[in-house]
Amino acid sequence: MKKVLALMLALLMVGAVLAGCSGNKNNDSKASSKTEETAAEETKAEETAAAAVDATDDLAYVTEKGTLIVGVTDFAPMDSKNADGEWVGFDADMAKEFAEYLGVKVEFVEIDWDNKILELNNKNIDCVWNGMTLTDDVKAAMSTSNAYCNNAQVVVVNADAADKYQTADACTELNFAVESGSAGQEQADEYGFLYTEVKDQATALMEVAAGTADAAIIDSLMAAAMVGEGTGYEQLTYTVSLNAEEYGVGFRKGSDITAKFNKFFDEATANGTVNEIAELYGVQAALIK
Repeated sequence: MKKVLALMLALLMVGAVLAGCSGNKNNDSKASSKTEETAAEETKAEETAAAAVDATDDLAYVTEKGTLIVGVTDFAPMDSKNADGEWVGFDADMAKEFAEYLGVKVEFVEIDWDNKILELNNKNIDCVWNGMTLTDDVKAAMSTSNAYCNNAQVVVVNADAADKYQTADACTELNFAVESGSAGQEQADEYGFLYTEVKDQATALMEVAAGTADAAIIDSLMAAAMVGEGTGYEQLTYTVSLNAEEYGVGFRKGSDITAKFNKFFDEATANGTVNEIAELYGVQAALIK
């Protein structure tokens, strides 16, 4: 009997050891799996860092491929398509001049304004040139040119209601349409306005004209060209100026094209090209001299 009990006890101890080993195996497997996942994540992070854009040779990169790709949105009078589908406007025409200065062709790519930095860093575009406000966020994420135009964000409403909305406080009761990721959206947030994000400023105007929004916040240069008497939106007008700001062109962080652009723009100002193109689109009063 004692022998039987001893044998049973021995068998139980062996089972416990085996179970323990089995448990350790599972734990080791899980630990190994976690280690592999962590290693994979670290490798991915390292690969991403290694693939980060080295923009110090941007000029050579653009010259070698022979094309300057410009990120734009539908934003008259800076960038918009004419009846032939060609991009025109003050910024578009200046971009053509700059490409010629560099000895390359120009290509315009319509982008989602909210993704402009991603598009730039992924090299889907080489610059953002679209009446871009030089905000702190923009300057932190891009290499930006010298400012070349003054601007402001203004409130656009139906002309027959304009008398009611001559101050920012009076506009708090309105529902706005604003371009996603724009300076207009920043102002809406700053003033605590209610708003809906839309694709671009042209769409924001369409929302007001259609009555699906009470008002829009857009650039003053666009408002001067697009609303009021003699425009496609005669029933709209702009009232309150919410801020003051400046336009610049954005290149990849650290890009050596920025200095080249500033030199080009100074020369184009001196020889009259900038003013000539500005007068063509009615923005000469906004130029920074």
